[in-house]
Amino acid sequence: MKQLFYPFTRRQFLSRAAQASIGVATVGALWVARETGVFATSTQSGGKSRSNYPMFQLRDISRQAGVHVVHHKVFLDEKLSNIMPWMASVGAAAAAADYNNDGLIDIFVSSSGHNTPCHLFRNNGDGTFTDVAEEAGIANLNERGGVMDAVWGDFDNDGWPDLYIVKWSAPNRLFRNNHDGTFTDVTVSSGTGEASNGNAAIWLDYNGDGLLDLYIGNYFRPEDNLWDLHTTLIMHNDFENARNAGPNVLFRNNGNGTFTNVAHELGVDDTGWTLDVGACDLFNTGHMDLYLANDFGQDIIYKNNGNGTFTNITKQALPIDTRKGMNVDFADLDGDGYPDIYVANVTQPGYLVEGNFLWHNNRDGTFTDVAPKLGVADGGWGWGAKFVDLDNDGEMEIVALNGFVSAGKEDYWYYLGTMATTPGIIVADARNWPPIGNMSISGYQPSRLFVKDGNRYIEIAQDAGITDLYDGRGVCVADFDNDGLPELFVANQGAPFLLYKNYPAHRNHWIGLRLIGTGKSNRDAIGARVTLTAGSRRFVKWVDPGSGFASQSDRRLIFGLGPLRAVEAIEIRWPDGRVEHLPSLPIDHYHTITEGESVA
Repeated sequence: MKQLFYPFTRRQFLSRAAQASIGVATVGALWVARETGVFATSTQSGGKSRSNYPMFQLRDISRQAGVHVVHHKVFLDEKLSNIMPWMASVGAAAAAADYNNDGLIDIFVSSSGHNTPCHLFRNNGDGTFTDVAEEAGIANLNERGGVMDAVWGDFDNDGWPDLYIVKWSAPNRLFRNNHDGTFTDVTVSSGTGEASNGNAAIWLDYNGDGLLDLYIGNYFRPEDNLWDLHTTLIMHNDFENARNAGPNVLFRNNGNGTFTNVAHELGVDDTGWTLDVGACDLFNTGHMDLYLANDFGQDIIYKNNGNGTFTNITKQALPIDTRKGMNVDFADLDGDGYPDIYVANVTQPGYLVEGNFLWHNNRDGTFTDVAPKLGVADGGWGWGAKFVDLDNDGEMEIVALNGFVSAGKEDYWYYLGTMATTPGIIVADARNWPPIGNMSISGYQPSRLFVKDGNRYIEIAQDAGITDLYDGRGVCVADFDNDGLPELFVANQGAPFLLYKNYPAHRNHWIGLRLIGTGKSNRDAIGARVTLTAGSRRFVKWVDPGSGFASQSDRRLIFGLGPLRAVEAIEIRWPDGRVEHLPSLPIDHYHTITEGESVA
């Protein structure tokens, strides 16, 4: 079949891209001038400028820690050989949890290539890890299909984290923790094995029954076996508003070891090309809402109505979005008690200037993008990104990974531009795409690390020690040595996983909380909201369900206190609505808080 293209000339495409960039920049400048003041009155910084960057150093210790393994990519049906680098660009993922309840955070690491093993690194407590995936029964997950994501969650409330694996073109898999270092595959009996071609999953208790449910963000249609295609009409049919992906899934936990897909019934079976899913109480109602980061078009917000149903409020909450959503994470950046949202998109100077979103929560059901004004928009071809307070000064940094396909010197972007201006039915057929071969697509990009400097952010990744040029995917934030300082574990596509140890310039004070739900709250306390008061500062954090592309971070909450030496008050709003007020707790320690019972 003759390939059909209707491209601009290179000059026309660059001209249009430049015009678009100029237009965006002009509108952005006018908007910033009008909207000054957002975040400027943060109770955290008071607009004060920090100096002597960086305030910490990050050093790769993956080899000495024993976690230096390489991710293996998928290799799909030969019918996709012309775009195989594109198709094989995801799958590197990492998920952190204390799977054996010894008080140390362990980490599951994916591989995606046929018959390549995944890894479960058990934390030995001495700065090293041991791969125990084989003996645990979760190493050989790539006999069919390829692993794309993993997420820990205690679905049966027995106090031990279970593991859900998201795959392409093979059943997703659920492993129940046996309490002895091993896992049992309960995929079939639980009913969670729909072959979904997904990229993301999170655990959350959407209906408030104390049981963790499971939301899965899908990409390709479930009927498309990417290893044995019956059609090559599998791609997105639009670069700005594609709606032909596989429907998303919401598995309701039935409480008896089984799950039921209620996504269609509840209207949350979105068919956008979902790359990441996040959940947080966006409107301070006590219920977890959903944010879908969709590739090739509009992100989606589903508001939780508090009665087991959702309402799609995207049109009211967000402006029109034609970007390439890759990641979602939440943090209260201005101390108002409402979560703000960071979403990764794509920026390639000269071709596509989108920029990452930083959605400021306006507390009225709407959000405003302040990323350009605050200096956190340019993330390159963005992937995983997380909020993290690396030096415990009470200010959130943003670490943002990037890089799509790093290969030869020739650039595929011009050819990609021709496809972006081609009719959808042609774009949707993979055979019509120009061969990528050994070309790069936004390759060899340096990661970003944004730190607060007064009322803006500055980028310091290279100075802080993040110097690799791998194609980054997921980033886990976890305190592996229990010293109160978070480390970064980075999943790189087709490249080594990296563990960055955190070395601050000086030690600030902190307090860490591990929450355990009982009764009506899920055991993991996912969705709990903690408000901490120290001096004149007020901090709000939420127990996260696994937001962030291809990653799951340490669920414990670390509050950086800076020079403050005492905590005056702690308020916990549990997932079941119970509110507890705790007395002052000693700082520079972790505390385990069991709902309605005790503090340890």
